[in-house]
Amino acid sequence: MSDGLGGELPIPADSRLKRDMPLVPADSIAGRALVVVIAIMTFLACLTAVGALLIAQASQRWRADVSREVTIQIKPHPGEDVQALVSKATEVAARSSDVADVHALSKNESERLLEPWLGQGLDLSQLPIPRLIVVHMQTRQQAGLESLRAALTEAVPEASLDDHALWLSRLGTMADVIVMFAAALFVLMIIAMATAIGFATRGAMAGNREIIEVLHFVGAEDRYIARQFQTHFMRLGLRGAAIGGSAAAILFLAASLLSALSNSSAGGREIAALFGAFSLTAGAYVAIFVICAAIAALTGLLSRQIVFNHLRQLM
Repeated sequence: MSDGLGGELPIPADSRLKRDMPLVPADSIAGRALVVVIAIMTFLACLTAVGALLIAQASQRWRADVSREVTIQIKPHPGEDVQALVSKATEVAARSSDVADVHALSKNESERLLEPWLGQGLDLSQLPIPRLIVVHMQTRQQAGLESLRAALTEAVPEASLDDHALWLSRLGTMADVIVMFAAALFVLMIIAMATAIGFATRGAMAGNREIIEVLHFVGAEDRYIARQFQTHFMRLGLRGAAIGGSAAAILFLAASLLSALSNSSAGGREIAALFGAFSLTAGAYVAIFVICAAIAALTGLLSRQIVFNHLRQLM
């Protein structure tokens, strides 16, 4: 630029083009909004994935406990000594090498099992309430169950053995349905996040359309242009995923601490019986880290592919 006297006016340093100047603005309202969206989606995705993991682990624990426990039921009939039948069935079960321990419920314990359905204070002495014997097996082997069933049929024909196979099947089905629902929800979250990333990438390209087209027509490599967008959006994705993943990890850590502190209360013991101690293993935190890294990589790769598709249309 001339100063009118034949000299050149100095160009301010901040107005000169820099080779390392990013093609996409590093900070913008759209970029901040995308970070918020990615953080929320990552948080929900981590909650869904780790929640499904907790349910699957609890289901395995429930099934392991129930599968090793069988019940011997003796229905009282007029003129029979029910207590003698209970004692005989207990002895037969205790002699089996596949049985770990046997506990015969007393009449009062059997009646208390009906209180949640019938209420308290009822006189149940006139009702033919079955007597129950709880048997814990060493392992869930069908041969051991059949051997015990045959021994009971021979010694105490009035006794029936329940291996809880129906409850195990229903419990497994329920857990599988919940896990599949969580997986479907996780996939929907990823699709929604990918849609948001696509819109943000197209918006950034629309704002820099002239620059992109000029660079393309003057011979700039498509890889260079795509790399600019990929780097920009990967940084946004990494920032949002780190925020969402950290929030999810902190939430689960706080829930673990609260679960440990509430084990002394009745409600806390019930929750612990249902979901365990609600303590995440190292694998769960690794899963959160993998989800965050995958989301950041997905953000960069998706934006790169969208830019490549746009540049191909300019040819």
